[in-house]
Amino acid sequence: MKKEDCFYLGKIVKKYSFKGELLAKLDTDEPELYDELDAIFIDLKGNLVPFLIESSQLHKSDLLRLKLEDVDSEADADSLLKTELYLPLDLLPKLEGDKFYFHEVIGFKVKDKNFGDVGIITGINDTTAQALFEIDRDGTEILIPLNDEFIVKVDRKNKTIEVDTPEGLIDLYLED
Repeated sequence: MKKEDCFYLGKIVKKYSFKGELLAKLDTDEPELYDELDAIFIDLKGNLVPFLIESSQLHKSDLLRLKLEDVDSEADADSLLKTELYLPLDLLPKLEGDKFYFHEVIGFKVKDKNFGDVGIITGINDTTAQALFEIDRDGTEILIPLNDEFIVKVDRKNKTIEVDTPEGLIDLYLED
């Protein structure tokens, strides 16, 4: 399994018991969706390694307590601390309407209500306080904030996102 075929679920943050149990901090608003998994992928030195789950349960609402097969001691558990957890993309809950996962809109066309065709989404920059659509317009990069007020419609069938940005925002990137 390759990382690009998976999504980041969370990170193992600490040991729970001397029997090899672990606590994972999940990167989700709905941790209850993941409390009955059969298996998980763990990133070990850049390789995704599958681990079978013997048992799991939510712990203090946002942590997942995991007992992994063949992880039976504190030493085994220590070796997995701070590692990242992944699941295959097909296990992501389907989003509908104007909600979307960042990875699913790469390649979508962006149309602005006033400006018209803006370009193609090449990426999402979520390293800033406000996530940004990275859009390629004939070699020029245009950044549009991922703001619910700007997003008018997500059309998965036609791979387009309609936005309504403040007047002049797109022009800022096109002026010489």
